[in-house]
Amino acid sequence: MKKNMLCGIAFFAFLVAQAQENEVQIQGNQVSKGKWLIEANTGFGQKVGNTSLYFKTSDGVTAYNIGLEGGYFIKDNLAIKVGLGYGDDGVSTLTDPIAYKLGLKYYFKSKIPVEISYNGVGFGDTDANPAYIGFQAGYAFFLGKNVSMEPGIRYNNAVNKSFYDSNFQFNMGFALHF
Repeated sequence: MKKNMLCGIAFFAFLVAQAQENEVQIQGNQVSKGKWLIEANTGFGQKVGNTSLYFKTSDGVTAYNIGLEGGYFIKDNLAIKVGLGYGDDGVSTLTDPIAYKLGLKYYFKSKIPVEISYNGVGFGDTDANPAYIGFQAGYAFFLGKNVSMEPGIRYNNAVNKSFYDSNFQFNMGFALHF
């Protein structure tokens, strides 16, 4: 167990060191005007109709979600993003399984991503389908010319607080930059 943990820590340290070395050579190129971004996130915390990837099974109930986000840099460090996801919570049959996200993502100093977005599930009434305004911040480790790893924290503020709760999520994002 100790060996596996030490190997994992050493591997993560290598990735961070490699990312920092690569960042000096390529910083800013990935987040320049006219570039594209394709992102996949894993979300930890309450699932609120998002475009992240997850799979969970407990007491015979299986929940899952798959999704992707894409963005276009309309100016240096600023991308406009859209995302779609599909999932099932394993319990409810009333909600629409389609999740969506529309937002803006800004990279401070080309490596600190901050995002504001509107996300939800379904396209109907917000009483029946939850909707949120989300705020997210993190750090982008550029692992090469076209790949970044972006851990972060997200706060989802419920649009209709009489039906849904606001909540926090921890994300691990992986992005491709073209």
